[in-house]
Amino acid sequence: MLDLVIEGATVIDGTGAAGARTDVGVRDEAIAVVGDLSKERAGSRLNASGRVLAPGFIDMHSHSDWRLWGNRRAESKIRQGVTTEVVGNCGFSPAPVSAEFLDELRAFALYQPKGMDFSWRSVGDWLAAFDRDGTALNVVQLVGHGTLRIAAMGFARRPPSAAELATMQRLMADAMNAGAWGLSTGLIYAPGSWATTEEIVAVAQAAGRYRGFYASHIRGEGATLLAAVAEAIRVGREGGLPVQISHVKAAGRPNWGKVAEALALIDAARAEGLDVMGDVYPYTASSTTLRTILPDWALEGGVAAMVARLDDPDARARLRREMETPTPGAGVLDRVGFENIMISWCAKRKDAEGKRVTEIAAARGLDPIDAVFELLRDEGGSAYMILFQLDEADLRRALVHPWIMIGSDGSSLAPYGELGAGKPHPRSYGTFPRVLGEYAREQRLLPLAQAIHKMTGLPARRLGLTDRGHVRPGARADLVVLDPKQVADRATYEDPHRYPVGIEHVLVNGRFVIKHGEHTGSLPGRVLRPF
Repeated sequence: MLDLVIEGATVIDGTGAAGARTDVGVRDEAIAVVGDLSKERAGSRLNASGRVLAPGFIDMHSHSDWRLWGNRRAESKIRQGVTTEVVGNCGFSPAPVSAEFLDELRAFALYQPKGMDFSWRSVGDWLAAFDRDGTALNVVQLVGHGTLRIAAMGFARRPPSAAELATMQRLMADAMNAGAWGLSTGLIYAPGSWATTEEIVAVAQAAGRYRGFYASHIRGEGATLLAAVAEAIRVGREGGLPVQISHVKAAGRPNWGKVAEALALIDAARAEGLDVMGDVYPYTASSTTLRTILPDWALEGGVAAMVARLDDPDARARLRREMETPTPGAGVLDRVGFENIMISWCAKRKDAEGKRVTEIAAARGLDPIDAVFELLRDEGGSAYMILFQLDEADLRRALVHPWIMIGSDGSSLAPYGELGAGKPHPRSYGTFPRVLGEYAREQRLLPLAQAIHKMTGLPARRLGLTDRGHVRPGARADLVVLDPKQVADRATYEDPHRYPVGIEHVLVNGRFVIKHGEHTGSLPGRVLRPF
């Protein structure tokens, strides 16, 4: 007897093939049968006529490891149909932790939900602590190079010693043994930005020996985009592991159009026999920490040292000089002006949220650089921004490329409590419905089945997941039922905390988490391990 039959839906199976009307039967955590189940006995039946049934979406690029600790319901992601999140991206992960540099890691953290005490030390301890309380969706953990570097040598702006590099390699190997899936870098962020390619290759080799992959927020997304893509490919070639280019884009108007050349580099690497893919989010604005505006030397010694430099007249004058005349490709301000930077979140200066830096500066009688310095000092170095700097044509090129999948670059948020603070990038609420509604249905940029493949079968292929990402007997019952005529994002830059529409049912490991559009409170997700 089946536990559940979902009947009458158009099943789009995740392979990229067009859908067909059929039934899907679920028993325990798995899909038991696909076909005509009208005569089969079942504990319950769900009529999905006129709807699409697809595999649960895999968010290939997420930062929810910093949010799920306090948001086990994974509200903004599960309501998009996301059933698995790949976390630990851009060089940031909550583990490993060294007692010597614990304060530096706390300051490096993207967020610190209540109860996130960093009492763990190893990645294995972190995964066990996280998995203990359950979550609404599944989690795939990467290990951040920035976190590894801090654990080995803090915020030292220099090459590692032989012993420090060996520590990073050992921690990486230990993490892979504990269930991590690979290494991530964030090469525009200190301390990752201080690493040479050779250092990254050495750490990547430790991941590659355990069949891990390398996900990189590359060293430059503007003037140096192509060199940065080439560097990531080199790490894969010399490190002996697959490469995932994170959130493919060309930042800043002078660099628009370069995405085509970046995609050509991916194609050439694949023709060489290397496993190189990428991901993209469907928006023309990016988002990151406000301190990324500063030259990376400002972070030497950690975030507290950076804040102290903002009160030092000589250091502040040097910062100003370099920000006024940035080296091409060396920083955010080489790509975008202050009028295109919106503050999205502050802990104290709530007056700044939702405003452009130029507006904040005018209101306080400051020039934009001093306004940024003041804001960073007031916030202790922790504030976030949205940068309006990308090109729609570049985005469309990436969306249709056969080896580019979907990744939100967002987090699991919710429109209540501390999770509903500020005006974060709408991608945390709208990425997957936006691809399905705006780009597949409205613009007809790509067929619905191809869009779903980029959210399911393709990321499953990157991860080597054979039991998720497809609707077929034996696969895990991570499933989404959606209305193809109605699915759409509703989150905007001005009003980001809004759930999408058209995602009616979501099952994770055979259990309903979203049913008739409402969260059931069920937490059937788990930490996935590659073995």
